[in-house]
Amino acid sequence: MTSTVPCPQVFGPTGPLGGVARVPGDKSISHRALMLAALAVGTSRIEGLLEGEDVLATAAAMRAMGAHVARGADGAWTVDGVGVGGLLQPEQALEMGNSGTSTRLLAGLVASHPVTVTFTGDASLSRRPMGRIIEPLSAMGADFTTSPGGRLPMTVRGLAPAVPTTYRLPVPSAQVKSAILLAGLNTPGVTRVVEPVPTRDHSERMLAGFGAKLTVEAVDGARHITLHGEAELRPQHIVVPADPSSAAFPAVAALIVPGSAIVIENVGINPTRAGLFEALRMMGADIAFTNPREVGGEPVADIAVRHAPLSGVEVPPEIAPSMIDEYPILFVAAALAQGRTVMRGLAELRVKESDRIAVMAEGLRTIGARVEELEDGLIVEGTGGEPLAGGGTAASHLDHRIAMSLAVAGLAAREAVTIDDFSPVETSFPGFAALLSSLTNH
Repeated sequence: MTSTVPCPQVFGPTGPLGGVARVPGDKSISHRALMLAALAVGTSRIEGLLEGEDVLATAAAMRAMGAHVARGADGAWTVDGVGVGGLLQPEQALEMGNSGTSTRLLAGLVASHPVTVTFTGDASLSRRPMGRIIEPLSAMGADFTTSPGGRLPMTVRGLAPAVPTTYRLPVPSAQVKSAILLAGLNTPGVTRVVEPVPTRDHSERMLAGFGAKLTVEAVDGARHITLHGEAELRPQHIVVPADPSSAAFPAVAALIVPGSAIVIENVGINPTRAGLFEALRMMGADIAFTNPREVGGEPVADIAVRHAPLSGVEVPPEIAPSMIDEYPILFVAAALAQGRTVMRGLAELRVKESDRIAVMAEGLRTIGARVEELEDGLIVEGTGGEPLAGGGTAASHLDHRIAMSLAVAGLAAREAVTIDDFSPVETSFPGFAALLSSLTNH
């Protein structure tokens, strides 16, 4: 897991970015591929798996509960599953590191199995509330013991057979939706999740691909996702596309550094994940999806990005669920735009790996940006393309996306920016600094 010893790193102004970028596999899809492969009967093959610390925590958890998970010499992973209902009692607590996705989705998995599992995590994850999954999973029969405030360490005692439920999401959350659906796999009858606002749909796509009986329909403007339990999952060959959340960082770097032009290959462009590119285009970004295709049920394309002058806009709050993880890097783009960018409807950012609204406001002010913090968002007054002042040390607050966002800002600053601890980036984007270096020395 991420080192407890801070690892500062410096990012400063460079020449234009150019060349071809390859970013790691999609984190959301990687987590789900490991989990569902572990519940299938037979051997699944996964290519392009993100080998960051978050996903490796999921792999270790599935091993601890009986699946055989191994990386081959060719870089592909194989998973010999135990079947739905076949999860074993782990011998010790499952260490989740910094991975909220692993914790919430795995809690759903074990909620309908006759096992008792304790989840632990690092200091950042241990501050994150788990109440959103505790409520629906408790209604299905699982029993939870948590630290004060519904936080880790957390022990889940599953119930088998669990109780089917219909749950309407009070706030948009793909993690809560997925936890309920995963619990529904080993639950008799029908489990249903109602989504008033659509969120990323990787779970639905992959569950159907593994053979679960699942339907999605629109009823009175909401998505009704219906899963028939006691599923028998079939092993799959999965090719994980590049993560659009990771592609966001070199894309914005190319947009804000004059003279830049890059291509990011094989990126997932699932519409439930593409809000950032929509917002950037609203601001005048030169972004093109080329060579569109479908890989393993997911839309994929190469993304061509050129430097372009950006203009401030009011970002529609309704696209927040399709780009919630990308707002920190959008804040950086806004800091270099002409005029004011207003971003609201982002209360979810307060309970991520850090309070991403407060932390990005602090970091951007440190390097010379003008920002106003709102209860549910941020207002950024851009420089009109002029470099930020830079200099000083910005705090990552143990948050990988904060660290990478402020690193990109350093490329468009007059003076180099020091990130106080860059080690959290290993959770999602191993080799990020090397990639930026390769693009700036193309």
